[in-house]
Amino acid sequence: MFRKKFILLVSLIVLGLLMVACGGQAAPEMSAAPEENTAVQTDTTHEEAATDSTHTAVHWGYTGEGGPEHWADLDPAANAACKTGTAQSPIDIKGATGEDLADIVFNYGETAVNIFNNGHTVQIKYDTGSSIEFNGVTYNLDQFHFHAPSEHEINGELVAAEMHLVHKSANGAYAVVGVMIQVGAENPAFAPVWDNLPTSITETPTTIAGATINANDLLPDERTYYNYSGSFTTPPCTEGVTWLVLTTPIEMSAQQIADFKAIIGNNNRPVQDLNGRPLTEDTTSSN
Repeated sequence: MFRKKFILLVSLIVLGLLMVACGGQAAPEMSAAPEENTAVQTDTTHEEAATDSTHTAVHWGYTGEGGPEHWADLDPAANAACKTGTAQSPIDIKGATGEDLADIVFNYGETAVNIFNNGHTVQIKYDTGSSIEFNGVTYNLDQFHFHAPSEHEINGELVAAEMHLVHKSANGAYAVVGVMIQVGAENPAFAPVWDNLPTSITETPTTIAGATINANDLLPDERTYYNYSGSFTTPPCTEGVTWLVLTTPIEMSAQQIADFKAIIGNNNRPVQDLNGRPLTEDTTSSN
């Protein structure tokens, strides 16, 4: 009898140990759920990173996700000034203070038509040797390009187009001469460019065989100007740019402007706040 009770007791103990062992295996199965959740969270984080990467890969432009209101977000490190800058361009030119400012001395010569469509405008890379002198500083002409409609407003109004001639000094300072373009007669001075407007986007200019142009022929005879300190009108919106917007516009025909817009479309940044910057108007010129 004692032997039977002993065997029964041992059996119960073994059975209890087996039950405890089975119960102990349940914990790893329950802990598997948080591990799966961790995996899902990791994947979600990766997907969010991919989405952000796709967003920052959007190229800047003038409409939609790449439009001016998003330029800073597309590359926050490089384009911060597009959102936080306080001396941005273009502006509405109104209420300028009239002064007898220093003349702009134009020293322009001919250049080959080194032309390309960079997806934002049509640009002509200027051969070396042309420059302006302003307030004792020489700025070398690097390139000129176009916006349609204009980027600057004059007393709250845009005009049909605007030409920017971009200059750089030996110490890296920039000066941009802006020329307002109204609809009027066809302008033959632009023929070497307009006869070769590129429809395809390229990263480097194409030199048109036998074609030359002189930027001096593209300017109005009267060369008084508005002056203020601003920025580039395209990313990265760098500030510290001397703006010299000529007060006298030039003309192009409606067809010439339409030919440009058929390739580029509208490419003007909206006007920015003046934020109390001095805006002056040259009232006399010796040109």
